[in-house]
Amino acid sequence: MYHWFVRPKWFTKKYIHDHVHSHFSFDSQTVLDFGCGTGANCSMFNPLYYVGIDPDAQRIDYAKRLYSHHAFQVFNSNNLPFDNESFDYILIIAVLHHISSDEISSYMKEFQRILKPNGTIVIMEPCLSKKKPLCNWFMKWYDNGEYIRNEKEYIQLFRDQDYDCRVLKRFRKCFLYHELFFSVKPKSLMGGENNNDYYKHKRILDALY
Repeated sequence: MYHWFVRPKWFTKKYIHDHVHSHFSFDSQTVLDFGCGTGANCSMFNPLYYVGIDPDAQRIDYAKRLYSHHAFQVFNSNNLPFDNESFDYILIIAVLHHISSDEISSYMKEFQRILKPNGTIVIMEPCLSKKKPLCNWFMKWYDNGEYIRNEKEYIQLFRDQDYDCRVLKRFRKCFLYHELFFSVKPKSLMGGENNNDYYKHKRILDALY
């Protein structure tokens, strides 16, 4: 029922998969789907290189039935059950707005540990904007996430933990959802030039958000 009414496949493809694929290629790249839920995003990835995790055992059981070729597992602590430098990418789709800032900070240390050198976290979240009050009201009323943030707040969470941030796109989803699509890298794992789009465009961000 969830995949038919709450997030049907066409909806997931249009508002998530197409955006992700327009910026990233995952060929032979290991991917952790953090907060995978019922596994709606696993179809973007080769099952050999994908693991989805979620604290909800019922959702994981459902994901295993729907996508039997992909790997899913339950996790229930801030210590992620993976070896150091296990993943090229971590995917976080519509998860952070359910998690407090303190808890996110503890996960960020684990993300740094399990990412390979130059690894990337790909993030998409509902986002408040002072120029879109109707969207703000609707998201707060409709969404069960307690921690919907504005763009600067999402970025600041990662900057405070020494991550390099890059805003990829801002877009509307079904008219009343304002979405932020961005990627981050731990600076300690980066090679080459530090290319932080947030710093480059801070003046623009301050004006818009």
